[in-house]
Amino acid sequence: MKALKQIFTYLIWIAVSLILGIVYMRILLGPNKVPSEGLWYLFHIFYNLGLLHIGARIGGVMAFLFIILDVFYLKKKLKNNIQATITRFILLLGIAMIVGVVHYILEKVVDVI
Repeated sequence: MKALKQIFTYLIWIAVSLILGIVYMRILLGPNKVPSEGLWYLFHIFYNLGLLHIGARIGGVMAFLFIILDVFYLKKKLKNNIQATITRFILLLGIAMIVGVVHYILEKVVDVI
């Protein structure tokens, strides 16, 4: 039962990191100003597909880094209470900022992406 609870907890953290990745891409791309009628509807679909596809990949990277840090470091240091949850969420936001900066550097400065 303890393993099932741990898996469920990590699934929640993965969902939060995927949402953070999609929010990051929404901030990066900005609002969709293309009208959704006629031929422009196709561009509207591509915009939303890119938003979800790339946002999910970035969220997956954040989830992977968070789970590695949680399993090998935080689980030993923190107990299960509200303060530990807040600490984990702040760590996830920090990972999101680091991944965002790395993504920006790779896309704009180095021009790899």
